[in-house]
Amino acid sequence: MTGYLMTILLVREPAMPAAQRLLFPLTLPLRLIPSVLHSQTLATVLNQVMKESLAEGELDFLDGRRVGIEIDDIGVRYCLGVSGGHIRGYGKDQPPDASVAGGLREFMLLAARREDADTLFFQRRLRMSGDTELGLYLKNFLDAFEPPERWAPLTRALDRVAGLRFPGR
Repeated sequence: MTGYLMTILLVREPAMPAAQRLLFPLTLPLRLIPSVLHSQTLATVLNQVMKESLAEGELDFLDGRRVGIEIDDIGVRYCLGVSGGHIRGYGKDQPPDASVAGGLREFMLLAARREDADTLFFQRRLRMSGDTELGLYLKNFLDAFEPPERWAPLTRALDRVAGLRFPGR
């Protein structure tokens, strides 16, 4: 039986990129936590980072709408929207109006501002589905968004992590 299991693992291993083979087991604790908790945690952080934008109504286009974010190489999904002037995290009770999917590195590159969304979409490293008009509004907002200076250490840290190279990438 051990030989059979090892054969299955050896046959499946080449199909999984090296970075995914490294990250997937490490993210098991994240995948065990309900997605609504992931989404609510991310929403709490984004409410702080985007406080001024929310106050100025720059995210009103998301009011009553939901956007899904799927980091497919680690198996984590987020669902976010705006309600009552705040970013909220949601579970899987209702499908998002628009979704963006890609690998962890692609989202890190976006967050660190090393790559723009257009480049990643054209290279097919990010994929969008659902209401593309909503997705474009969000993309345009994020392209124009400048994080407050107090978040510069986080942006620099994301930049360093995004610059890491994994074997096979």
